Amino acid sequence: MTIAILDFGTNTFNLLIAVRKDRSFEILHSSKQPVKLGRGGIQTNRITPDAFERGFIAIQNHLETIREYQVDEIRAFATSAIRNATNGNQFVDAVKQRFGIRVRVIPGDREAELIYKGVRQAVPLTEERVLILDIGGGSNEFILCNREGIIWKRSFEIGMARVLELFNLSDPITTEEIRAVESYYLEALGPLQEVVKKAKPERLIGASGSFDTFYSLIRHQKEEAEDGLNGREISMEDYEKLHRQLLTSTLQERKSMPGMEPVRVEMIVSASIFVSFVIRLCHIRHLHQSAFALKEGVMAELVGL
Repeated sequence: MTIAILDFGTNTFNLLIAVRKDRSFEILHSSKQPVKLGRGGIQTNRITPDAFERGFIAIQNHLETIREYQVDEIRAFATSAIRNATNGNQFVDAVKQRFGIRVRVIPGDREAELIYKGVRQAVPLTEERVLILDIGGGSNEFILCNREGIIWKRSFEIGMARVLELFNLSDPITTEEIRAVESYYLEALGPLQEVVKKAKPERLIGASGSFDTFYSLIRHQKEEAEDGLNGREISMEDYEKLHRQLLTSTLQERKSMPGMEPVRVEMIVSASIFVSFVIRLCHIRHLHQSAFALKEGVMAELVGL
C-alpha cells in the first residue's frame, strides 16, 4: 500500500509518499512547499486570507505530485498555526471542500510523540537519555527519551514565526536584540529547565526543518558530498562557527549562502539563537541532525515501529 502523508506546518506544508510494508516502509518521495501560514496573523491567532491562498496553492502542488504515484491513501495532519487559529476549523473545512482531504488537527503532545517515532528511525537511540527538539514556526517540541520510549514531552508555543512577529529584529540582529530574544526563551522554558536538571541529557537531536538547513550550510562550507544518511552528528565546533556567521549576516547575505533553504532565510537566525541557548541551558555536549520528523513518525506508527 502506498500512502501520502501531508504535514501542514506553520512555515511549510510537507509531503511524504511511502510504501507500507510489513513492519517497515520505503520512502518514494519527500518534498515541501513554503507557505508561512502564520504570517500576519500568528500573534492574533488568525490565518489571514493571503495565508489561506498560499496554503491552497501548496496543497494543489502536492496533489499534482501525489498523482504521479499510485497512492492508495492520503493522511493529512495540521499543527500549531491551524490548531491555535480561531479560524483554523474554517481552513480545515475549506481543505475538505476543495480537495476532499480530511485534516487531523493534532495537539502539541501528539505532535511530539510522532516526532519521536520519526526521529528514532533516523538516529539510533540507546538507553542514554537524549533530548529531541523540533523547531517550528508556531511551536517548538521537546522530547526527553531513550530507545525504551518517551520519558517527558512538551510543546512550547514559541515557534520562529511567533518570534519574528513579536520582535522587530534588525538586519543584522543586534546584541541587545539577542539578549531580548534569549530572555523570552528563558521565561518560556522553565518546565524544560526543571526536567533537564534531573535527567542531564548530553545529546540534542534536532528534527528536520532548521537542523536540515544547519547541516546543509555546514556541508557546503566544508565542500563535503551528500552522505545519503537520514541522521548524523554535527560537531559543536562546526555549529558554533555557523552560528557566529549567522548572527552577523544580513538577509541578502543569507540568501546567497550555498545550502540555504529559501524558506529558512528569515527565520534561521532566531532558530540558531534558540539552539545555541538550549545547548547552554541544558549543558548539551553533542548535537545530531535527523532528517525524519512528524511525517516519518506517522509512517512508523502505521507499520508498528
